[in-house]
Amino acid sequence: MFVLTKSLLALMIGFIISVIMGYFMIPLLKKLNARQRISVFVAEAHKKKNGTPTIGGLIFIIPTFLTILIMYFTKKIDINSNLLIVLFVFVAYGFLGFLDDFMKLKRKQNEGLTEIQKLFGQVIIAVVFFYIYMKSGSEPLLWFHAFNLKVDIGWLYGFFILFMLVASSNAVNITDGLDGLAGGLSFIATLVLGIITWSTNWLSGYEDIAIFCFILAGSILGFLVYNTYPAKVIMGDTGSLAIGGVLASIAILTRHEITFAVIMGVFVIETLSVIIQVFSLFVFKKKVFLMTPLHHNFEKLGWKEQDIVKLFWIIGLILGTLAVVYGAWL
Repeated sequence: MFVLTKSLLALMIGFIISVIMGYFMIPLLKKLNARQRISVFVAEAHKKKNGTPTIGGLIFIIPTFLTILIMYFTKKIDINSNLLIVLFVFVAYGFLGFLDDFMKLKRKQNEGLTEIQKLFGQVIIAVVFFYIYMKSGSEPLLWFHAFNLKVDIGWLYGFFILFMLVASSNAVNITDGLDGLAGGLSFIATLVLGIITWSTNWLSGYEDIAIFCFILAGSILGFLVYNTYPAKVIMGDTGSLAIGGVLASIAILTRHEITFAVIMGVFVIETLSVIIQVFSLFVFKKKVFLMTPLHHNFEKLGWKEQDIVKLFWIIGLILGTLAVVYGAWL
């Protein structure tokens, strides 16, 4: 009961601070002219979103840190080395996303950092994480928890971690295309990962990392108050890269890399749709989908934006439930 109470307290504080932060920050973003410029290639229905305040990721990033400080000074959470690694990834990917958003605003177009610059930044952060992680005494093992099986993959584990961090941050970024879509899925994924983390009692500081997950989940939920249809603010790369990177880092620390693929199932499908489309156009000169990422394909088929978001949320919730059963129960 104590664990549940502490988790709900963390979620509630994150939510309240995030809602308050959004109330004051959205008018400020408008005043600073931090507005999204919609690409000319998107669906016609999205043109009306041109000018919506962006860099909204700050609405859940800042409250997350404020909540951690509140819980630390009230002795509800401890700051340990593993939590510091998580916070480093969260800040680093968030800052990289902020640079991208800032460049877009400065140039007054939908182009910030180049793909190479963004990828280079993501790789550097992932390499630093890997170095710290391995220096802490971790082994290059893949764990299959349901079968109590550990597989040593040696030096390939470094590339695996690199792939996870870069792929996860990009996947959330790609999925952030409809009002509330990436935010809602991120809330589900963060909540699920928090529940799973509670069961990793062999990990030093696992309780504090779990509480971080619930704090972040609450902060994202507060952000969704302003981000669901019709969105009053967009998370931007600031939010999407931060979420994707930090969730991957927690999955790695808790040794739930395989489970993470299920938790992030919708994000994975969205990313695969883009890869398949690009491959098909390059090799066969034909489209597989009307438009990618996949949520745009549904729009082209005549689906309403809200209905697509609801469907994807439901799928994300089902996959999250399966992940909890596999990662925390079996």
